[in-house]
Amino acid sequence: MHDEPQPSPARERKLSAAGDHRPWWKSPSLMVNWKALTRLSVTLSVLLLAFCFSPYVPLDLRSNGEVADCRQAPSLIPTHNQELWGKANELIDGENFKLEAVKSLQMAVRIRTESFDNMGEIGEDTRWLIFKGFRGYLEDRFPSVHASLDLTPVNTHGLFYQWKGSDSKLKPILLAAHQDVVPVDNSTLESWTYPPFEGHYDGERIWGRGSSDDKSQLISILSAIELLLEQGFRPTRTVLLAFGFDEEASGFHGAQHLAEHIKSVYGHDGIAMIVDEGAGFYNLGGAMLAIPGVTEKGMYNVRIEVGGPGGHSSMPPKHTTIGILAEILTKLEEQPFPSRITADHPVSALAQCLIPNVKVVPSVLQPILRIPAFLLKFQLARDVVGWWFRDVSLLRSLVPTTQSIDMIRGGVKYNALPETAWAVINHRVSVTSSLSAVQERYEDILKPLARKHGMPFEAFGERIADGSSPYYLIVSNATAHGVDPAPFSPTRPEDAPFQLLSGTIKATYSVHRHLKNVDEVVVAPGMMPGNTDTRYYWDLSRHIFRYNHHYGGTKPDPSANGIHTVNE
Repeated sequence: MHDEPQPSPARERKLSAAGDHRPWWKSPSLMVNWKALTRLSVTLSVLLLAFCFSPYVPLDLRSNGEVADCRQAPSLIPTHNQELWGKANELIDGENFKLEAVKSLQMAVRIRTESFDNMGEIGEDTRWLIFKGFRGYLEDRFPSVHASLDLTPVNTHGLFYQWKGSDSKLKPILLAAHQDVVPVDNSTLESWTYPPFEGHYDGERIWGRGSSDDKSQLISILSAIELLLEQGFRPTRTVLLAFGFDEEASGFHGAQHLAEHIKSVYGHDGIAMIVDEGAGFYNLGGAMLAIPGVTEKGMYNVRIEVGGPGGHSSMPPKHTTIGILAEILTKLEEQPFPSRITADHPVSALAQCLIPNVKVVPSVLQPILRIPAFLLKFQLARDVVGWWFRDVSLLRSLVPTTQSIDMIRGGVKYNALPETAWAVINHRVSVTSSLSAVQERYEDILKPLARKHGMPFEAFGERIADGSSPYYLIVSNATAHGVDPAPFSPTRPEDAPFQLLSGTIKATYSVHRHLKNVDEVVVAPGMMPGNTDTRYYWDLSRHIFRYNHHYGGTKPDPSANGIHTVNE
């Protein structure tokens, strides 16, 4: 088979000039983006009209003083260790390092470190024993790490490493990951392309539970340190590693104990910065954005119980407990939490980084994109954008407090009236809201329903309404406690930790692609819709970031990599 002869570039230009008279807006290269361009244009028009005809334009440039605009940090290349930088990158680019890194992750995936919600105490529940084997694997696979770093087991299976620096006056940095993985439902095994604990490598990707969440992060950290130790490197600043073992089950045994131990050694706010698992970098509208999380949503599980007299189903009342509960749940879903992008919300900062850099318009019109980026400094503009994109699932998951009815139960027999019926609703609490705001909303929405049925109503330990009905309504915490949204990590130009992380991301992204333009990737502050082990680390540092340097494609959606589902 022979390749067809190709015309020279000059010949191509000549043919194009002579025979292609289509205007620029009909160019095939633009057709795939026409829908996006139309939506952007309509949104811009709505914004401009709103500003022109609104009698009052609220200029809201306030922020919490932590999330800054999209000023970019310079790429950070080591000045004192330039020779090591070059040597390390040469080794990382080599085929041998790649094969060894693949093998390290494959073997880690093959160790079935599942953590379950109903795990018992350490030493009593034998399911914890697998983590002893995982630790043994790490010790064998990374001998230099375990010969040079101080390892302290915390609560048996938590791993706390200290790589002592030459300057003890500097606060250490902490790199975190977790050893455990989400359990695999055996009923899904046939849906996996490759067995979930085989660690199959297809020449491009490694398949298996934990290959993304979060053994890739853990193995990457240890691989990098192993390489540096082999080159004789010693850090100036102490480097700490913290590997929990039940992050997928809320971290009560792992990260919670690790945090207490680290605080006992280094004190309150004793860590310069923390980097744990999180988002990566993505191609969004032609713009390459790295999105380290600077906060994460809170989490709250709420239980709603309706109780009343039982009896035979042949003589039913007007409403059963299940019927009343169904009415309550319907009312809650009809009134979702309000979605508002405020000035201090990370989505606002992310949009101001993304919009001027997207490639949905010709380069000659690119400066126009600065207009909507500027308008987003105004609350009215953010409200319009939030309304226009209100049905975008990603925005719905990031901005408001979400509610998901995940559990429901009532009745034990088809001919017996249920004495109780209950449901559990999971909330991911907006980073600009709080647990108390969620509680207040339940009281406001359900109080009229309780009065309608004449039911006494108790919410979170307080009597909200009295009633004479034999039925009752109780709203309470479904679990021991909720988690408030995480504090914002500062991202201003004067905040050295974020600038260090940003500059490192830029340098790392560019060097292995041999790029000279360090702005090929834009670093924008983002957020985590779920929770990580960092929920326990708030007292250790004000500078906590959630980032994993991996390419996530064109959608910042964890499920795209099979996280927590089949084909991870």
